[in-house]
Amino acid sequence: MNVDGFSQQIEKLCLQIQGLLQSNVTNLNSQQEIIKEAFEELHTAMEELLTASEELQITRAAVEKERQRYQDLFEFAPDGYLVTNTAGTIEEANHVAATLLGVHQKYLVGKPLILFIAQQDRQSFSFQINNFQELRNWEINLQPRRGEPFPASVKASTVYDLQGKPVGWRWLLFNISERKQTEEMLHQAYSELEIRVAERTAELVKTNQKLLTEITERKRVESQLLHLAFHDALTGLPNRAAFMNRLRRAIDYSKRHSDYLFAVLFIDLDRFKLINDSLGHIKGDQFLLAIANKLEVCVRSIDTAARLGGDEFTILLEGIQDVSDAIKAVERIQQELALPFELDGQEVFTTASIGIALSSTVDYEQPEDLLRDADTAMYQAKMLGRARYELFNSDMYANVLAKLQLESELRRAIERLEFQVYYQPIVSLTKGSILGFEALLRWQHPERGLLNPADFIPLAEETGLIFSIGNWVLHEACRQMQAWRMCHHSNFLEKISVNLSLKQFSQPDLIEQIGQILHSTGLDAGTLVLEITESVIEENGDKATAALLKLREMGIELSIDDFGTGYSSLSRLYNFPISVLKIDRSFISPMGANSQNLEIIEIIVTLAHKLGVDVLAEGVETKEQLRLLRKLNCEYAQGNFFSVPLNSSAAKALIMANPRW
Repeated sequence: MNVDGFSQQIEKLCLQIQGLLQSNVTNLNSQQEIIKEAFEELHTAMEELLTASEELQITRAAVEKERQRYQDLFEFAPDGYLVTNTAGTIEEANHVAATLLGVHQKYLVGKPLILFIAQQDRQSFSFQINNFQELRNWEINLQPRRGEPFPASVKASTVYDLQGKPVGWRWLLFNISERKQTEEMLHQAYSELEIRVAERTAELVKTNQKLLTEITERKRVESQLLHLAFHDALTGLPNRAAFMNRLRRAIDYSKRHSDYLFAVLFIDLDRFKLINDSLGHIKGDQFLLAIANKLEVCVRSIDTAARLGGDEFTILLEGIQDVSDAIKAVERIQQELALPFELDGQEVFTTASIGIALSSTVDYEQPEDLLRDADTAMYQAKMLGRARYELFNSDMYANVLAKLQLESELRRAIERLEFQVYYQPIVSLTKGSILGFEALLRWQHPERGLLNPADFIPLAEETGLIFSIGNWVLHEACRQMQAWRMCHHSNFLEKISVNLSLKQFSQPDLIEQIGQILHSTGLDAGTLVLEITESVIEENGDKATAALLKLREMGIELSIDDFGTGYSSLSRLYNFPISVLKIDRSFISPMGANSQNLEIIEIIVTLAHKLGVDVLAEGVETKEQLRLLRKLNCEYAQGNFFSVPLNSSAAKALIMANPRW
C-alpha cells in the first residue's frame, strides 16, 4: 500500500471512532475521557507516521534518480563493463560489452565470462580470477561469439557486500587492436630504420675509409713538398730557408752564451759556368751533386752544409774555438775540391772561392747580415784571384764604397729615366698562343750598358729605392698593356705579369698605389697579375694574408714566383688566394723524360691543381721540355724557347706576328 492509501485508511478509522463515541453518550464520563485521550494519541501517531512516510517517499525518489544515473553511465560508457559473480558468471553487461563480445545484451547475462576468452588465454584467465583479490590489469585476447579473436586491455576489481565479503567482480574491457597494430607498425618501422641506419653506417665507414686514404695521400704529398721547401731539389742539401733558420738559431744561442762562437762559409765554385756550358746541364747537375757530397764529408755532424742555388753553397760551423777552426775547415774543403771529379769517365777539376764570416766580428742581429758578410768576403776572394779564401773584416770598405757609388747611380737613373721595361711572352699551352707578358726591368746604364735586375735590385731593396722603381715599373707595364689591348690586333692579350718584391709588399699604402695606377692607366684589374716570392709569405705572415685578400677582392690575380727555391709555408699556402704557381727554372732546366725532376714537377702540378691553382713553368728552353709540360697538364709556360725578353717595339712586332707553338 502506498502512502496515499495508508492515509485514507487512517482517516476512515478516525471517523469510525468518532461515530462510536457519539453513539455511546450514555456511558460513563471516565470511559469517554480514556477513549478520547487514546484517540488523540492515535491521531498524533498517525500524523508522525504520515510525515515519516512522506520523507521516505522523497528518499526513494532520490535513490531512484541516482540509480538511473548510474544505469545510464553504465549503459552508455565508451568501454565495455561487466559484473560477474565469484564463479565468473555474467550478471550485468552494458551495450559496449555486448557489442565487443558479439552477443545481444539480454543473452549475455547468465553466461560464463570464460566463454568469451580466446582458447589460448583461458587457462591464464582462470588462474587470474582464482588468485586476485584487488584491482588487476592485464592484456588478454577476447573471442566474440562471431568473429576473430582480438587483443583487449582488461581491468578487474572485487565487489563486496555490506559485510565486506567478496561477492563478485567488476570488469572493464577495452579493444586495443588499433594500438597493437600501431605498435606493430612502429616496431616494423624501427626495424626498417635500424636496417637503413646500418646501411648508412656502412656507407659512412666506406666513405671515411676513402677519406682516410685521401688524407694519407695528401699528407704524403705534403711531406714531399715540405721536404722540397727545406731542401735543395738537386743535391738534397738544406736550402736557403733551412740554412737561414739554423743560422738564426745560432745567433740567438750566441746572445745567451757569450763564449759561443760560430762561422759562416760562403762557397762559390770557380769555372762552374765553363763546366756547365761545355758538358751540358745534366753533367753540370751531376757535378753539383758530387760537390755537395764532398762538402758533407768535410763538415762535422753538428755543422750544416746548404745549397743556396746555382753553384753557391754555404756552411754553418757551430761551436768552434777560434778562427783557426774555421780556416782548417776551409782548407779541408779546398783540398777535397782539388781532387779530380769523374763524370761518366771524364775527369773534371774545379776550385772554389770561399768567404768566412765569424760571429764575433760584428754584433750580428739578423742571419742575412752574416750571410751578406760571408758573401762579401767570397767576392773579395774572387777578385783576388779565386781558388782562395778571405776572412771578412772591418777593413773591407771597397765593396761598401762600390755600393754607395751604385746607389748614387741608381738615384740618378730614376731621375734620368734610364730604366726600361722588357717583355717576355707567357704562352698558353692549351691554345699554343701568347696569353700575355711578364714585365722585366732593365737598366740602360750610361757606362755599363744594359743591366739585369740582379745587378741593382738587391741594392735598391736595401736602400729603399725599390719603392719608386717598383711603382714606375708597375705603372709603365699597365700603361703599355692597355695601349696594346686598345689595338685591334692585340685584343687577344689577357694578362700582364709584374713582379712585386718583398720590400714593396711591406709598404702600408701598397693597395692604394696599385688602385691609383689601374685607375690612371685604365687597365682592368683582372688583366694584372702580381708575382710574389715565397719569402713574402714567410716574412709578412698574417699581414700578407690580409693584403693578398684585398688585392684579390680588387680582381687582381696573384702568382707565386720561383716556387721550390725558397721556403714554402704549405700551411699558409693553402689559405692564400693565389691563382698561379710558377715553377722555378731550376726544376725545368734538367727536366727530361727520365729525369727525377719530372716527378717533382708532376707533384707540384698535382698539388697546385688540388688547390685550384694554375701552373706556369718558366725557363723553357727546348721543344722536349714543352712536350713534357703539356703532358703534365701544365697550363702556361715562358722561356727563351718562345722568346727572350723584348723591348716594347720588339714585343709589339711579336704580338702582330701572333706565333703559334
